[in-house]
Amino acid sequence: MAYQSKVGTDWTVDELDLIVAEYFSILGAQFADAPVVKAHRARALDEQIGRGHKSIEFKHMNISAVLAELGLPNIRGYRPMANYQQAIFPAVERYLDAHPDAWEIGEPAHLLPVGERWGGGARSGGGAEPFAPSSGLQARGRPFADRPTIDAPSIEPPTEIRPLIIEPAPPPGAPRKPRPEGLERLVRKYNPAARDHRNRLLGRLGEEHVFRHEVDRLIAADRMDLAKKVEWTSQERGDGAGYDIRSFSSAGDERLIEVKATRGARSTPFFVTRTEREVSRERPDHWRLHRLYDLSVEPKLFRLKPPLEVAVTLEPETWRATVG
Repeated sequence: MAYQSKVGTDWTVDELDLIVAEYFSILGAQFADAPVVKAHRARALDEQIGRGHKSIEFKHMNISAVLAELGLPNIRGYRPMANYQQAIFPAVERYLDAHPDAWEIGEPAHLLPVGERWGGGARSGGGAEPFAPSSGLQARGRPFADRPTIDAPSIEPPTEIRPLIIEPAPPPGAPRKPRPEGLERLVRKYNPAARDHRNRLLGRLGEEHVFRHEVDRLIAADRMDLAKKVEWTSQERGDGAGYDIRSFSSAGDERLIEVKATRGARSTPFFVTRTEREVSRERPDHWRLHRLYDLSVEPKLFRLKPPLEVAVTLEPETWRATVG
């Protein structure tokens, strides 16, 4: 029950530390498939701090908004609300600095289906087995001997890939609200775009979502001839092509798809490489960026077409220096 003396007052440092820790506890339980009743947890927290259920729920949604910007998943049911109290940013920072394992919540290592996607399940030894995604092609008996071989990490338990939710792209020239100073500093410190870029399992899982979607889309359009030609370019030929997947429209037009995946939300920043930007300019009619987000909970996707500058803000992350 809320204490009357606290109505309309800012949360204290201790209260914020408690609710941030509670948020991550619920989030971890969510991905461990542990039963959690959020109302019961909120009631228990209210007994400690006396802020009331609605205030606690709203603060949880504030934390969701911060984590979305940092590329982390959210608690289901606590949608991001960005009306922040400035003190929430250092509270999240204190927790993440004290608990670096929090960055692993919702990691692809807990999501990748082993048996059906990495050649027969987790293995203790090395070596590689034929790549055989469980798409409509496999169901119709197509051999995958011509697919690439991928070293299978020992990942369990297996989990089914969920269908993609296709959402509209941001409207051209849509202005982005500037981040509060405290949040901007957090994004700069933890650099979610760089984290996602370095996360090979995340990238590979995102690409497979899109690969399977493209294959299934062409099968549904009765273009099995084209479905058989869909190429997971980054796996078959390596990085550096400027796109990850070569696919086709149902009419047979080539599609060059660059996939950017995150566990975070729609607004989580991402990297675009020089090569990707150059290919997007050279082949604007064929190149598309597929932004895959909320990958840990309910994968969603929107598509961007060149010129990228129309839909996103491009900022230099690093500079190449030449001496002499």
